Parts: sequence; structure tokens; C-alpha cells
Amino acid sequence: MSTTPAPAEDLVVLGKIVSVHGVKGDVKVYSFTDPIDNVLDYPRWTLRRDNEVKQVEVASGRLQGKVLVAKLKGLDDREVARTYAGFEICVPRSELPELTDGEFYWYQLEGLKVIDQAGQLLGKIDHLFETGANDVMVVKACADSLDDRERLLPYTEQCVLSIDLSAGEMRVDWDADF
Repeated sequence: MSTTPAPAEDLVVLGKIVSVHGVKGDVKVYSFTDPIDNVLDYPRWTLRRDNEVKQVEVASGRLQGKVLVAKLKGLDDREVARTYAGFEICVPRSELPELTDGEFYWYQLEGLKVIDQAGQLLGKIDHLFETGANDVMVVKACADSLDDRERLLPYTEQCVLSIDLSAGEMRVDWDADF
């Protein structure tokens, strides 16, 4: 449907197509962006599911209540649109806006070593998720970590003391026994 895709390692997942909407081939989108309709700012998406990759262009989109609905160029059939469910919505990293100092994209935090104030390695950030109050980091055990526990740490100013992307580390104020 469009140009050559960016290499997989250069893609960032911004959301997922979850189902169809209506009878004209529109799709419902679960967006990881904040605000959720920012995913519509990208005119071309790379859709990825398992080993399948598709290039699509966004014709239009809208926030309908709490549901994000997108119309993809050339997709006019509800049954064909249904086959798009489960595809991740990706864009090249180079298309993401620049952040100010102290701001990070989630993909930048994933894989960082998490070290407490005593210098103990708690594990590595596996992924993050959003709650009503704050984002949460899922820290999983890795080689040389203190123990084999999985920890859920709040991504807050009180918990996160420093982030050093070049060193691949995050320093936290967190009790290892908690």
C-alpha cells in the first residue's frame, strides 16, 4: 500500500488495531500515545503481527467517546478490516517528536538496569504500563540481579532518582524487600 518499511529495530509501537468499527471498514485503535489521538498525527503506519508486515496510510481518524476510530486508505470492507485486528501500529523512531530534558519515551526505558540506593541491582525494566495514578515499570530479574523477583515500581519523581541512557541504568529509591 505504500513505501518500503523501516527496519524492524527502527520501529516504535504506538498502538494496536483491536477490532472493526461500523460497516465501512473503519478500525478501532488502542493507542499508547498521550493524548490517545496523537497516533493519528502519523499519516503512514507500519502494521506488524508476528511475521506479517503491512504499510498503510491513514485517511482519517476520530475520537468517538473513549474509542479511537481510524479509516485506512483503500480499506472499505468490514470483513477485510476484521483481518487487521491484532496488528501493532508502528512508526519509525525518526518520526517521533524531540523530547525536552528529563523526558523519555517508554521504549528508551525498557532494558535499563534498575539499581537501588544501596547499589543493588533489582533487575531490568521489561515494560511499562499505565494506571490511573501513574505509570508503572515492570522490573524483572536478570543476570547478577539481587534475587529472582519481579517488581512493580512506580514511574514517579519520588521513586526514580536518575536515568542514564548511555550507561543503561536507572537509579531508584526503592526498598528491595518491598
